[in-house]
Amino acid sequence: MVIGVLRVEFTLHGNASLKGKRSVAQSLKRKMRNKFNVSVAEVESQESHTRLVLAAATVGTEWAHVEGRLTKCLNMLEAASPEEITDSSIELFGAE
Repeated sequence: MVIGVLRVEFTLHGNASLKGKRSVAQSLKRKMRNKFNVSVAEVESQESHTRLVLAAATVGTEWAHVEGRLTKCLNMLEAASPEEITDSSIELFGAE
C-alpha cells in the first residue's frame, strides 16, 4: 500500500476576510475531490486572511499511480486557480 500526500500553499492577494478565504478554499477542495477522488483539508494558517495551505491525501497499490494522481492534481490547481501557489510538495509513504 502506498500513501501519498500533496501539500500546496497559496497566497491570496487582495483578500481581506476569512469568508473570502473560505470561499476560495471550498472551491479548490471541491474541484480536487470531484476530479481526483482525494481527501482534502485546510491544514495550516486557518486564521490568516492571505495564506491558504491545503493538503490532499490518496492511497493506492503502486507508487507511480499515486504520485501521478497527485502530480495531476497539482497541475490542475496551477491551471485552474487564479491564486498564487507559493510552495508545494508531494510525499509518498509505503506501508504493508
